[in-house]
Amino acid sequence: MNLNVYDYVLVAFSGGKDSTAAFLYLLEQGVDPARIELHHHNVDGRVNGSSSSTLMDWPSTYGYCQAFARAFKVPIFFSWREGGFEREMLRNDSATAPIYWQNPDGSLGTTGGYGPNGIRLKFPQVSSNLSTRWCSPALKIDVGCAAIRNQERFLGKKTLVVSGERAEESASRARYKAFEPDRATSSKRTVDRFRPVHGWTEQEAWSIVQRHRVQPHPAYRLSFSRLSCMKCIFCGDNSWASLRRIDPAGFQKLADYEKQFGVTIHRKLTLAQRADAGTPYDTCADAALVAEAMDPHWDRPIILPEGQWKLPAGAFGNGGGPS
Repeated sequence: MNLNVYDYVLVAFSGGKDSTAAFLYLLEQGVDPARIELHHHNVDGRVNGSSSSTLMDWPSTYGYCQAFARAFKVPIFFSWREGGFEREMLRNDSATAPIYWQNPDGSLGTTGGYGPNGIRLKFPQVSSNLSTRWCSPALKIDVGCAAIRNQERFLGKKTLVVSGERAEESASRARYKAFEPDRATSSKRTVDRFRPVHGWTEQEAWSIVQRHRVQPHPAYRLSFSRLSCMKCIFCGDNSWASLRRIDPAGFQKLADYEKQFGVTIHRKLTLAQRADAGTPYDTCADAALVAEAMDPHWDRPIILPEGQWKLPAGAFGNGGGPS
């Protein structure tokens, strides 16, 4: 595959190991960093660096992604749906909120927010069906597509969207194609989707991260096995027990929403029941590491000195995964 035919190479970057591995793969293939952009979707919504909600995301992710971009000298652009996960979940005879994205000149672009009205008032379903697992399309897939479709700089150009899905993660992701036209492609712009690590094992993903001495996101070092959402609907019992320990207020807010909706995330068990069935990770006793993960102003070294990289405690864990 000739990666040099593209005018733009956009990496869908969560800050997690797989999107990091996909980015590092591009560098190892000799792609000019001047043609690479990182694109991160803020699931809680964000305006001028301040999250409009703090329900779902790791507080440290925004700063971590910025530090990563600085370390590798590539631009990063943030995009979001106004009000994020929480506003979309609380829709009650109202329209899905508008989408925002950052333009290269520093301005904000926006689209949507005009209907039709709808009602959610429940958490996404733990399912491979994106119509019921609405968080993925509403807060990531549709947001990224809108940002491409509505920027004139992509018109008449060839753009490659690179993402880090791996077949090993789930039966559903195993059916993804490593290369295909992206949903943002049209007669006015060529947009392709490339999943360079689709056939990789988790070991291969961690190996390239180690090779480049990239400091893993603090969530991995806290024993969580995946990103991006902190309170992901796919979390296992141990993860919920750990989240109740390190973020009791955030955990309780989700539990209160379960009571309000009369429908739990798990659909059969409450969050409290799941946390009771789990055991907090030992790393949650590390106050400094917890503070780092919960720091909204995260600004630490991304590329570690030779010999200091360590496999994080969350590697090869079972903290729940995508369908």
